[in-house]
Amino acid sequence: MISSAHNPKILWVHTLQSKSRQRNQDNAFVIEGVRLAEEASQSDWKALLVFYTDELDLRGKSVLDKFIVAGVSCEKVTPQIMRFISNTSTPQGILAVIEQKNQPVKEAIEFLFIPDAVRDPGNLGTMLRTAHAAGCDAVFVPKGTVDIYSPKVVRSAMGAHFHLPILSLSWQEITANIEKYGLHVFLADSNAGKPYTMADYRQPLALIVGGEAEGAGIEAQKLSHERLYIPMPGNAESLNAAVAAGILLFAIVQQRTSLS
Repeated sequence: MISSAHNPKILWVHTLQSKSRQRNQDNAFVIEGVRLAEEASQSDWKALLVFYTDELDLRGKSVLDKFIVAGVSCEKVTPQIMRFISNTSTPQGILAVIEQKNQPVKEAIEFLFIPDAVRDPGNLGTMLRTAHAAGCDAVFVPKGTVDIYSPKVVRSAMGAHFHLPILSLSWQEITANIEKYGLHVFLADSNAGKPYTMADYRQPLALIVGGEAEGAGIEAQKLSHERLYIPMPGNAESLNAAVAAGILLFAIVQQRTSLS
């Protein structure tokens, strides 16, 4: 059992939790909790290391057994050490280091989501979870948006990383892909363009939703073909970025479903 915070493995995980540079350098990220560990164990993503405590419930122990059978190195730690390496206030007794990888992208993308300049990790994670639920083919994340593997993003995404291609790309790469797939680009705007209920979503498309403070950046604006806004009868200044993304993504789903 590991009981020292100076253990090299413990120090490594602690650094992975707090520094995106370390995550990028080591091509690894951390997941926490029984639900995410279960998702990881059922996916084809490689687990590098698992930590657990005696506090695991039966469901958690079943997930741990899967990692053990798969030959993953599993280390028992004290509750104090689990709290030290955890990014949550109430750890569930299991934490895993997962190797980063890019999910393969379809040969024909018809529904792409681009969160631009989203700096709140909870918002980005919620957006990724929603994009997965809406059936997006992929998510392209430009520079200036929070790290897709930061702890709160991973936690809020609720397993979307294991199912949905989420790629961190430059605007040059994003533009090339937009042209390659022939996508019509919709840009969410606070008050310009047309009401989102009046748009035609039957074509292959990309939806860009900007961040909390200033919205989408110049590169996103250059790329857009059409702007959308969400009417707000209550005259609020703005919507939460993740809420706006949810409204627009499922407006697309609703129209395409009703027309299919």
